[in-house]
Amino acid sequence: MVFFRSVSALSKLRSRLGQQSSLGNSVRWLQIQSSSDLDLRSQLKEMIPEQQVSEIMSFRDSNVAQLEYSFQPPISSLPPYSNPSSPCPSSKPSSNSQSCSSCALDKALYFPKLGSAAAIAQPIPISPQSQPIPTSPQPHDNGFSPIIVPTQDHDTSLSSIPNPVIDSLPNTSSSHIPLSTNNRLSERLKKIKAEHGKVQLGNITVDMLLNLNHSHLSILKVIGGMRGMTGLLWETSLLDPDEGIRFRGLSIPECQKVLPTAIPGGEPLPEGLLWLLLTGKVPNKEQVDALSKELRTRAKVPDYVYKAINSLPVTSHPMTQLTTGVMALQVQSEFQKAYEKGIHKSKFWEPTYEDSLNLIAQIPVVASYVYRRVYKEGQVIPLDDSLDYGANFSHMLGFDGPQMQELMRLYVTIHTDHEGGNVSAHTAHLVSSALSDPYLSFAAALNGLAGPLHGLANQEVLLWIKSVVEECGENITTEQLKDYVWKTLNSGKVVPGFGHGVLRKTDPRYMCQREFALKHLPDDPLFQLVSKLYEVVPPVLTELGKVKNPWPNVDAHSGVLLNHFGLTEARYFTVLFGVSRSIGICSQLIWDRALGLPLERPKSVTMEWLENYCKKAT
Repeated sequence: MVFFRSVSALSKLRSRLGQQSSLGNSVRWLQIQSSSDLDLRSQLKEMIPEQQVSEIMSFRDSNVAQLEYSFQPPISSLPPYSNPSSPCPSSKPSSNSQSCSSCALDKALYFPKLGSAAAIAQPIPISPQSQPIPTSPQPHDNGFSPIIVPTQDHDTSLSSIPNPVIDSLPNTSSSHIPLSTNNRLSERLKKIKAEHGKVQLGNITVDMLLNLNHSHLSILKVIGGMRGMTGLLWETSLLDPDEGIRFRGLSIPECQKVLPTAIPGGEPLPEGLLWLLLTGKVPNKEQVDALSKELRTRAKVPDYVYKAINSLPVTSHPMTQLTTGVMALQVQSEFQKAYEKGIHKSKFWEPTYEDSLNLIAQIPVVASYVYRRVYKEGQVIPLDDSLDYGANFSHMLGFDGPQMQELMRLYVTIHTDHEGGNVSAHTAHLVSSALSDPYLSFAAALNGLAGPLHGLANQEVLLWIKSVVEECGENITTEQLKDYVWKTLNSGKVVPGFGHGVLRKTDPRYMCQREFALKHLPDDPLFQLVSKLYEVVPPVLTELGKVKNPWPNVDAHSGVLLNHFGLTEARYFTVLFGVSRSIGICSQLIWDRALGLPLERPKSVTMEWLENYCKKAT
């Protein structure tokens, strides 16, 4: 899909291609920044022209014959730790130019309810050297997606450069699309709708929705979690079943090669990945240092957040305390304040950016407070203004060893994002689609992450591994381990840390952690046990015959690494996951608002409806 982000940045991409350096053919390069572009917000603002967003939204709204709007009333007051809705005072004029009859904002602020139409983009020629990417937009309420269809002129100057940003662009002329010419945009999108509005994006069958592992009855996949259905737009990362995750086109090994590090040959700095996710550009060290400094200036947490957490029993699960802290942070939401004042839809992304950067900066402080409160008798360690994001998180937790700091940089980086279909990412996207601010959206995501089938799995892995050691000892043989695995499976339980809903190979996030262990703790007994599990479990699961992916995932290794350096409290591990995931989720939330993505409202059916429909179909 060709997004207006890429098109509007085309000229700048061309002008800077000469600044790229090379690490050989193994890396598919994104654009590398010049040292003068140090402000992330300014970089992002250049990529999101206000007129462009406005015209896309306006065009979408102008093509809906009958609109049903969902209205979220303005908030008259905001008591601490809450965000109550109040009825719209229809008798009072708003601060905007419109009357309260239109609820203070123009109608394009309120997204229409989901309809049945779907659209697919006209396939656009790309250069022979480029790799094609899907051009199918996700369906909006009126069948349109906010895309700019570029000109078809061929520009051979871009085709010879192995760059995924350039490769994802169609062949365009050197000039920008005249965004001010709304007629041209309208004509192209109208043509797409007229010619391709009925083209199916895929066959959504009852089988895809049930999925009770009875493949001979296709209806049984209807209640199987919608696996395999394409229904979300998520710009920041893409998960391939065989290759694993790619952040803006870069695999984890590629990110380790090109993103700036704190020490030579070290692990990537999470701030660098944040820059990459937001801009699609590989930053240099100076830019990452500037962003790291900015995050430190945003990291001050108000006292009422700590009071909200302290109101909970100290025995509360750390994830409950973290979510409570994030909800308390919501009181300072810039998006909510701007929305109440009547901000124009084209500027939604700006307060979303402010909230997101603040949240990303503050959540390690809140998370470390929870850790010190629960496990270290409340002895809080303040932020160190000289440390980067990952090292500071490690420091505030109470771990100042250089290897632990390197582990935290790696951990945060690889856990940031895993495309949009997982529970936490999808939850944040869904809640945000109602124009809930990033704090509300991310708090909802954390509640999903706390589930045993999602983020809580990392604590279950370490607990299970320790149970193996308790029953069989550290020097367990391969045969003994195989028997223990079968014992676990025969008892109706799963072997935690193996299998994945999308991946069909060993998780690259597992592999980079394994490489870290081989470098820093090759003789650790639990690491050696994890290595044996890598040999034993996949053949057992394959023999079992019920698992599509018998290979280890990211959770199979992280707990052992943390345990080695002294972070032994498995109950806290999901909090680390949550801190990491803030970077990926918040990056996408900014683009959700910049792209003007609509309210998410899929259709549901009853069992009776399914039965009747299938009777008619057969």
